[in-house]
Amino acid sequence: MPPKFNPNEIKVVYLRCTGGKVGAASALAPKIGPLALSPKKIEVVPSASALIIKALKEPPRDRKKQKNIKHSGNITFDEIVNIARQMRHRSLARELSGTIKEILGTAQFVGCNVDGCHPHDIIR
Repeated sequence: MPPKFNPNEIKVVYLRCTGGKVGAASALAPKIGPLALSPKKIEVVPSASALIIKALKEPPRDRKKQKNIKHSGNITFDEIVNIARQMRHRSLARELSGTIKEILGTAQFVGCNVDGCHPHDIIR
């Protein structure tokens, strides 16, 4: 007979999932079944690139059909500052200006322009 479950004991469960996809319950059940836990809703914290793509207001695309999507669009510097304020608590920069530069680098990787010019020109 297995030992009795101790509710005060801390257990760490590592799970990998793809964002936006519902995982199979059969993969989750063996991990949390012995702990007497039920699957709960979790809070989704969007990444910087997800916030930039949302600011571009592009229609959603299927990642299975189109690979390596380059987003072409233009967002304002005010939207970059708003995204930087949302990401400030997760940034490793000392000041907000450093966080803005991080977000501009992400915008450069996504492939969009900021106020009509390349994000790297604004970083300089």
